[in-house]
Amino acid sequence: MPSYRTKDIRNIALVGHSGSGKTTLAEALLVKSGAKGEVGSIERGSTTMDHDPIERSHQHSLDSAIASLDYKGMHLNLIDTAGMPDFRGPTLSAMTAVETTAIVINAHAGIEQATRRLMRRAKQRRLCRMIIINRIDVEEVDLTQLVTDLREEFGPACLPVNLPADNLATVRDCFFQTEGDTDIFSLSEAHDAIIDQVVEVNEELMEKFLEGEDLTRDELHNAFEQALREGHLVPICFVSAQTGAGITELLDFFNQLAPSPREGNPPPFVKGEGEEAVPVSTTGNANDHVIAHVFKSPMTRLLGNCAYFVFTRAPCGRIHNYSSVRHASHLR
Repeated sequence: MPSYRTKDIRNIALVGHSGSGKTTLAEALLVKSGAKGEVGSIERGSTTMDHDPIERSHQHSLDSAIASLDYKGMHLNLIDTAGMPDFRGPTLSAMTAVETTAIVINAHAGIEQATRRLMRRAKQRRLCRMIIINRIDVEEVDLTQLVTDLREEFGPACLPVNLPADNLATVRDCFFQTEGDTDIFSLSEAHDAIIDQVVEVNEELMEKFLEGEDLTRDELHNAFEQALREGHLVPICFVSAQTGAGITELLDFFNQLAPSPREGNPPPFVKGEGEEAVPVSTTGNANDHVIAHVFKSPMTRLLGNCAYFVFTRAPCGRIHNYSSVRHASHLR
């Protein structure tokens, strides 16, 4: 089994309204990273994530599904979730296993009810949030207005980290880059807006910025992670899972700026039950006790009872004991 350093791991859940294109987006990410040879089709029942026969016959996800990929030294654990409200339970469980919740929005449909609920749920769990606007190439889409709507609905923390360009054929980074032609907004103005938002969380960095000093890539990265943890920034990315526009740039964003398990907010654990329960602080110390949280426990015909878990460490004794686990997969 390959060994990955914690700082190179990314755990991301794709959530959103039904029809936003989460499964197709997961397919595009797997193919672009080289984890899969060709993009599967929901209509043909050949996607990696919708592997259950019922899912393939109904052509939509019924449960969360997990896949992993490697890209430029990053190991990404990707959880594709069901969008229909009848199957929201596994989606909420998947959100306990990640540091980042990526809310996928259909550019044509805009902000839907599930978008609001999932954004609210992710904020309540203190997860790092990002928005992925999918299907940017469909007709009669006003991306400028959609970004405006997102900022009005969820606050000024929502800012583009890249922008569509070349008639929606690609996207351009506006966090590390300062110049370039785009289809919407000004890249330089978008760059200034997101840098202003990021440096606000760090007084020393803000002082350097106001004095006109150049900020290093590491300084910007650390401030970006802090802004994500504090909910001071919700980055917006643009993609078309069908054409592949923005997929490479999205992988680069995950690699360069999405938080590792050590950079995200630690998961909430408690020791004890009821009124006697007390919060437990997790650590990155390899000598501390391991805490495992099972977030998915399916029954399969091939393997029987399975369990997917995340684990971390804390300076305390055992908190929960999970029995009858015959197969397990870890994300940290």
